[in-house]
Amino acid sequence: MMGSWLTPLETEALLLSLKVALWAVLVSTPFAIGFAWLLARKEFWGKTALNGLIHLPLFLPPVVVGYVLLVMFGRNGVIGAGLYDLFGVTLAFNWKGAAVAAGVMGFPLFVRALRLSIEAIDPRVETAARTLGASPFETFRRITFPLLLPGLVTGLLLAFARALGEFGATITFVANIPGQTRTLPVAIYTALQSPGGDDMALRMVVLSVLLAIAALAASEVATKMIRKRIYGEP
Repeated sequence: MMGSWLTPLETEALLLSLKVALWAVLVSTPFAIGFAWLLARKEFWGKTALNGLIHLPLFLPPVVVGYVLLVMFGRNGVIGAGLYDLFGVTLAFNWKGAAVAAGVMGFPLFVRALRLSIEAIDPRVETAARTLGASPFETFRRITFPLLLPGLVTGLLLAFARALGEFGATITFVANIPGQTRTLPVAIYTALQSPGGDDMALRMVVLSVLLAIAALAASEVATKMIRKRIYGEP
C-alpha cells in the first residue's frame, strides 16, 4: 500500500526519518532522565548555568546549533577529530550525525517534561523508602521511576516529534545526502526546490501529518494505560 503511494525516494526518506528519530530518542533517554533528576532533586553550584545550557537549543536558531555541532563533531572538530582517530567514527554527513542533531534539538523538551514529572513526586515518599532501608538506586527504580512514567512518555513523544521535524540543524551539520541524511523535512525542502516537485512535497507533508497523529494517539493510549496501572484511574 505504502509502496504504491510513495516513490522509492519518498519511502527512503520516511524510513530514514523514523530511524533517525528512534535512535535520537533511545540514545538521549538515559541522559534526559539523569539531567532531569539532577535538576529536580539537587542543589549545586552552576545549576542555573546547566539548566540554561540544556535549554539553549530552544532559543538558538537551528542553523546555529547545526554549525556548533559541525565545529564540535566534524572530521576536524574539537571532539570529532578524536572520535575518528581513536574509534574511526565520523558523525558529520551521515545518518548518525542526523540522529545527533535531532537528539540535541529535542533534548530540552525531553528534560523539561521529565523534570516537571519528577518535581510532582512527593520527596517524602522517596525519603520513606530510604528510611525503610532501600538504597538510592532501589528507591529510584521502585518509587521514582514508576511515578515519572507518564512524564517519560510525554517527553519521548515530544523528543520523537521534534526529531521527525528537525531541518535546520540537520541540513547544516550533515547536509542533504540521499539515503544518508535526507530525512522527510529535508526531502520536502528538496522537492519544493525541484521543478514539478509539488506533488511529491504534498505527499510527504500528508505523511508527516499522519505520523504526528499516530504518535499522539499512541502517546495518549500509553499514558492512560500507565495512569490506570499506577493510580487506578479509569
